[in-house]
Amino acid sequence: MVDIASHGVECGTGACTSPVRPQRRSLLRRWLMAGLVICLAAALLAGGLVAAAWVYAHPPCDWQRGIVYGERRGEPLTLDVVTPPSPNGLGIVFLVSGGWKSSPNSFRPWLLAPLLRHGYTLFAVAHVPQPRATVDEIVADISRGVRYVRAHAAEFRVDPNRIGVTGGSSGGHLALMLATRGGPGETGSADPLAAVSSEVQAAAVFCPVTDLTDLTGSTEDPGDGGPPPSFRKAFDQEPIDMARWRETSRELSPLFHLTSKLPPILIHHGDRDTLVPLDQSIRFCDRATALGRDVTLTVVEGAGHGWLTMPWHIMRCATWFDSRLGKH
Repeated sequence: MVDIASHGVECGTGACTSPVRPQRRSLLRRWLMAGLVICLAAALLAGGLVAAAWVYAHPPCDWQRGIVYGERRGEPLTLDVVTPPSPNGLGIVFLVSGGWKSSPNSFRPWLLAPLLRHGYTLFAVAHVPQPRATVDEIVADISRGVRYVRAHAAEFRVDPNRIGVTGGSSGGHLALMLATRGGPGETGSADPLAAVSSEVQAAAVFCPVTDLTDLTGSTEDPGDGGPPPSFRKAFDQEPIDMARWRETSRELSPLFHLTSKLPPILIHHGDRDTLVPLDQSIRFCDRATALGRDVTLTVVEGAGHGWLTMPWHIMRCATWFDSRLGKH
């Protein structure tokens, strides 16, 4: 005869139950509670990180919008001034430009939050977009923007002799045009701003065009040395005039204007950029280094024409500007 109780089974009226099952249910409940606690902690941590990132990207600041610094064919040229609570007395010009197009309403201070956190006063300079303005005219206009900032340096409480510039893609190209072509103002002009210098003292740029005469490897390379197909109107090349293009492309290529006076330059460029190949920055860096200039190229592995970790690199730009422009 089998001793049922010795096998851990209790018999009562109507049914038999096992004490093992309640133990398993209890263990399962404990695991579920532990899982819920871990999930809740992870959610709180993620929420905290998101909140911290949002706070970091939205520093308190004074934002003056739409200050007119000139005009192009009846259209106003404007810039925004963003001042942090504790300015360091130094200014950074941000060129609002992509594909040589620009809109004053597209700028958001959070894009450059690391610079504001470091105390820099920001000047977001917009221009008339191509094809309503040619790239040559755009270069002239953003140069005027720098002259305006320098002429009003006392009003904006920045040092007129320590102005940095930053931008990406076409904004990077324009920044390097300022770094290589910026110079003393004209004398004897009826325009008071024309007499003011357009020089910059440091430039941190992202994936810039440096040589329009050689677009090898770019999706915009026509294969015959001509202007990039998507930007012919921007360079006033419809119809194409190859003789004029050879002159224009060289004139608008920072690579051909490097001198021993080049200010410090920091370049970030993705090694998988098919619009503006990395080679553009490599050749610029090599030629500038040969002249003994301070040029740093940071290659971002796996990145194309822009990348998700760009805010991290903007943080590095802020630290770099500290070392090149110097704080009070």
